[in-house]
Amino acid sequence: MSAAVSLAIDVGVRPACEALGLDRASFYRYRPVLGPMDRECQAIADAIAAVPPAISPRALKPNERATVLACLHEERFQDRSPAAVYATLLDEGVYHCSMRTMYRLLKAEGESDERRNQRTHPAYQKPELLATGHNQLWSWDITKLLGPAKWTYFYLYVIMDVFSRYIVGWMVAPRETAELAKRLIEHTCEKQRIAPDQLTIHADRGSSMTSKPVAFLMADLGVTKSHSRPYVSDDNPYSESQFRTMKYRPEFPDRFGSIQDSRAFCQTFFAWYNDEHRHSGLGLLTPAMVHHGQAPLILAQRQEVLNAAFLAHPERFVRSAPKPAELPKEVWINKPPGTVNNTQ
Repeated sequence: MSAAVSLAIDVGVRPACEALGLDRASFYRYRPVLGPMDRECQAIADAIAAVPPAISPRALKPNERATVLACLHEERFQDRSPAAVYATLLDEGVYHCSMRTMYRLLKAEGESDERRNQRTHPAYQKPELLATGHNQLWSWDITKLLGPAKWTYFYLYVIMDVFSRYIVGWMVAPRETAELAKRLIEHTCEKQRIAPDQLTIHADRGSSMTSKPVAFLMADLGVTKSHSRPYVSDDNPYSESQFRTMKYRPEFPDRFGSIQDSRAFCQTFFAWYNDEHRHSGLGLLTPAMVHHGQAPLILAQRQEVLNAAFLAHPERFVRSAPKPAELPKEVWINKPPGTVNNTQ
C-alpha cells in the first residue's frame, strides 16, 4: 500500500492502482486506518487530497459564468426554460454555452426549479356539511351501466338524502347531459316540496354537476350547491357507497340487454334499498323509516321487545335489558376534527 501511495504522487491514483492491480476503493479505504508506522504515507496521501482538481479547458471562466447567469436573469428570459433561452440566442446569432451548462449554472445557484410563469389554481376548500334531518342535505352522482355491446353504456343518475340515505330521485338515460340532470333535480325538489334556502345539494366535479344549467336551476330554487375537491372521492362518500351496494348485489348483471332492462332492475333495487335494506349507519333502520319520521316509534317498539325479553329471562343478560342501536342525530360530510359525536 505504501508503494501505491508513493506511485500515486507521481502518476495519480487511477494509473497507480491500475499498474499495481489494486482497487481504488481499497486505496481510499486504507488511508483512514494507517498505523503509527505509516505517518509518512499518511502525509503523502494528505498531500494528494490537498491538490486542487484540475480545471477542464472546456470550463467557463468566472466572468463567462457571470455573463450566462446575467443573460438567464434578463426580464425576457426569467420565466423561460434554458432550452428556450438557448434556441432564442442561437436565432439571434449568440452562443454562450451549451444547454446542459445553463442547467448546471442554474442548479449551482439554486434556481433549477420551474422557471415558467404558470397559472396557479386556487386551493379548494374542504367541504364540511352537516345534516340533522331529512331534506337538508342531498348528494347526487352519475354512474355508468354496461350496455349489451362493448363500449355501450347507460347512465344512472341518483339523488340521495344524506341524513336518511333515502333515494329521493333517480333516472336511467342513454347519455349524460346537463339538461337531463337539471330536469331530475327540478322534479325531485318539487316532489319533496323543497322550500327556498332549505336544501344543500352536494356533488363531485363532473361536467353535468358543474354545468351552468344546473347552477342556474339551483339558484332559481334557492338551493345551495356544494362540490367535492378535485380527485377526492371521499368528499362524496354516501353516493359512492350506495353505488357499491347496488353493484355488489348478487342479481346485478354483467351487462344490461337494453335500457328498459336497466330501468326495471333499478326500480326493483331502489324499492328494496329504501323500504327493506336495514342500514348499518341508521341503527339498522331502513331509509324509508328515517325519511318519513317513523324512526322514534320503531326504536321505542324495539326497546319494548328487549325489555320483555329481559323480564322473561334476566339471567341471560348483564345488569339490564339491552338497548337497540341508536339513530345518529347528525350526519357529516367531512366532519371537522374535534367535533363531538352527537347521537340520540
